Amino acid sequence: MQHNSLYLRRRIINAIMMGLAITATLIGLVWLLLILGMLVVKGAGALNLALFTQMTPPPGSADGGLLNAIFGSLAMSLMAMLIGLPVGLLAGTWLAEYGRKQPLAELVRFVNDVLLSAPSIIIGLFIYEVLVLRMGHFSAWAGACALAVIVVPVVVRTTEDMLRLVPDTIREAAAALGAPRWKVITLISYRAARSGLVTGGLLAFARISGETAPLLFTALNNQFWSTDLNAPLANLPVTIFQFALSPYEGWQQLAWAGSLLITIVILALNILARALSAGGKGK
Repeated sequence: MQHNSLYLRRRIINAIMMGLAITATLIGLVWLLLILGMLVVKGAGALNLALFTQMTPPPGSADGGLLNAIFGSLAMSLMAMLIGLPVGLLAGTWLAEYGRKQPLAELVRFVNDVLLSAPSIIIGLFIYEVLVLRMGHFSAWAGACALAVIVVPVVVRTTEDMLRLVPDTIREAAAALGAPRWKVITLISYRAARSGLVTGGLLAFARISGETAPLLFTALNNQFWSTDLNAPLANLPVTIFQFALSPYEGWQQLAWAGSLLITIVILALNILARALSAGGKGK
């Protein structure tokens, strides 16, 4: 009798918790679908060839696109990845392969977690103080450095986690054959964790694709076409921010289209990262 009552109580608690979990999931999905639906309804109409072939229009003009902003965002994001990816990869490798339980490694993990959760506007202010004020002007280089600071902790965390999933027995087998430590890491550990490392890079790129706050303090914006990395450079997040606040309907339509474009890119990168992760587990 007591056993039956205990079983019944567990069943009830399980049903309640399952119901709460499903409810929370549905609430999250509803908001996500509402946001995506609003972006599609408002922005799909402006997704045309002109969006990718024309410059941002002057105030009051209904004709124009986001070519210069798209180019600027891609340029700064790629530069940020070129700066932040090697740093994060090497730091994550040291934590997983050398540091492990050392006190310095624990300190690095703590600092990395702080950076990972730090508001991006704080990072933007830091780069503004360190680079922009000393250079005397806004620039794409400063924007790329701000985005690189955001990239590093993401890559560090994913690199360490993926490398720690590689069994130590594989490293020991390679070492027993006389392979030096650096060859074990590059030819064994990296290959075993390859899909996870690529996933971390994709997630880092997705993380910086829509960042606005750090670029407001570093790259600012540019209404014209420019490839000068030592000057303010147009970019999608800041352009969307400025156009969305404007009273011009054409600018607002472009802001919705730019928002939808960034959302599509981020969703595609996340789906690709999940596919690579699943493929790596399958192997």
